[in-house]
Amino acid sequence: MANEQEKEAAGRAAAKLVRDGDIVGLGTGSTAYFAVVALGERVKAGLKIIGIPTSVRTADLARAVGIPLTTLDDHPAIDITIDGADEVDPKLNLIKGGGGALTREKVIATASKKMVVVADSGKIVRVLGKFPLPVEVMRLLEPLSRGRLWRWAACPNCA
Repeated sequence: MANEQEKEAAGRAAAKLVRDGDIVGLGTGSTAYFAVVALGERVKAGLKIIGIPTSVRTADLARAVGIPLTTLDDHPAIDITIDGADEVDPKLNLIKGGGGALTREKVIATASKKMVVVADSGKIVRVLGKFPLPVEVMRLLEPLSRGRLWRWAACPNCA
């Protein structure tokens, strides 16, 4: 129960950082869920934003709470993205993208002027890497990715 309260507190705190007129990247996951719900409450109270979701599930939630949606085609510059982390170490290094929205989360984060990461205490680890991390390589980026992945695999703490 404490983790749910922490997630909700983190999501609500992050939602307060969004300003009127912002294009907002809407993350995916259990903590980002609370940020989207809080943003929906603010929209109902008069906040004018447009969201770009990182997953179909987040798009469905955003529509349900009244957040208007757009795409990167229409708004390639995102003011702020709120998304969760899978792991956070003591130096605030983190792992994102351990789930199914891996690529969309990273594309939205890259297009964002500000990235807000929300996490509860259950995401804090002493050393990153407590679970296998999926890697998705797009055919177009394979030549670039191959060299970086091989270097990382040989020395994961050198990157």
